[in-house]
Amino acid sequence: LVRSKQLIVSPPLEYQPYIYPQSGASKYLEIEILDTLQENATYVFNFGQSVVDNHEENPYSFFTYVFSTGDYIDSLEVEGFVIDALEKKPDPFISVMLYKVDTAYTDSIIFQKPPTYLTNTLDSSTNFRLTNLKEGTYKLVAMKDEAGNYKFDPKTDKIGFIDHFIEIPTDSIYGLNLFKEIPEYKAVRPSLIAKNKIFFGYEGEHEGMQISLISEKPEEYDYRVFPDTKTDTLNYFFTPFEADSLIFEVRKQVRQKQVVDTFTVRIKELYADTLIVAQLNKSFALNDSLRLHATTPMEVVDTTRISVMNKDSVFLDYTANLDTKTNILNLKWATEPEQKYQIKLLPGAIVDFYGDVNDTLTYGLATKSIADLGSFRVNLRNVQQYPVILQLTDQKGVVQYEKFITEQKSTYEFLNINPATYLIRVIHDANGNGKWDTGNYLQKIQPERISYFPDAVELRANWEIEQTFTLQ
Repeated sequence: LVRSKQLIVSPPLEYQPYIYPQSGASKYLEIEILDTLQENATYVFNFGQSVVDNHEENPYSFFTYVFSTGDYIDSLEVEGFVIDALEKKPDPFISVMLYKVDTAYTDSIIFQKPPTYLTNTLDSSTNFRLTNLKEGTYKLVAMKDEAGNYKFDPKTDKIGFIDHFIEIPTDSIYGLNLFKEIPEYKAVRPSLIAKNKIFFGYEGEHEGMQISLISEKPEEYDYRVFPDTKTDTLNYFFTPFEADSLIFEVRKQVRQKQVVDTFTVRIKELYADTLIVAQLNKSFALNDSLRLHATTPMEVVDTTRISVMNKDSVFLDYTANLDTKTNILNLKWATEPEQKYQIKLLPGAIVDFYGDVNDTLTYGLATKSIADLGSFRVNLRNVQQYPVILQLTDQKGVVQYEKFITEQKSTYEFLNINPATYLIRVIHDANGNGKWDTGNYLQKIQPERISYFPDAVELRANWEIEQTFTLQ
């Protein structure tokens, strides 16, 4: 039996060959090649785990068949391993590719043509070995090739690359660091969503996007912009006026170039969006805050109409911070364990861009007892350069707690946090911007390095755990 899904052919063929038998028993494999083969080339058919016996389907692991269209079989090799820049373990089935560097080579070849040589990590290993290679200069690239077409699509594929060309033969072991690029910025045609709201979509980063109405408009015309919480979209709220269409200019500086787009938005008869306030954080913990988001731009917060009360009916001092860039209102007070809080916003506590006010809003929040929580202490060793970001994540890599560290201390504490199984990781924040930055293939930028503590750590209720993390 042959399951051709795991078959890797190097150099790659344009058309997948037919392999017989697909079912039933046979002592022979028959390969029907549908392409015209290159002259003087060595071909490697790596069957992975796809050849199995007919009775119990035990695999004949990593069976390869090698032949040449020339007078000899090339015999050089390149070995290495693949890691993921962000995740603790890389995805399965990573394609590792060599591109011949000659007079026709450009960095953009990975978008346009299949590689000269190809292998795959399959589903059980992070190591790779490219075999039966010719001597020469090559570009080494790894790719999570979602479309299976041996070409890089930044919108869907992860990529890893070696900064320099490699010379074969070589004794070096190469490590490839996979990352997902942020797509190149592109403004998407806007659409009228409500009488007073337009969606301005984008690809890539929206920071620095400037939206200007260039149609004739009344003197009192005004607008507000903030990003949507769920989609790659800017919410553009404006003061409506009579018009058949509106013409907008969207600008953004992309590296050394000013990108300018002009869009026309047709006006339709729609209802206007009105003020609705929603709680962003569905869970609440010690030292947390209440985060509120509104469907329309919040303009004024009247703290005389907001109260925070504990279970003993004692009114507490709090701070209110309105971030107009994100349209999020942050209410924070000194929290205590095993306590209940009632937060009330009377009508007029929030006034939006259109002068509308909130209805009475009431939120009930509670904190756990200290006995239901745990504490985590991490001793960081061998930090070569600051700043770094120390994070506790869940098993899927979602950040639960983090600390931005600018100078050396003996111990970093995460006190009274939720019991869970955590992964510990350190981001080597080379540019000091407080977040992890991915890489870019064409700009020859590698992603910022992340160090993972080898094992997941279980924190139980009423436990205190201390771990020493020595960075490699």
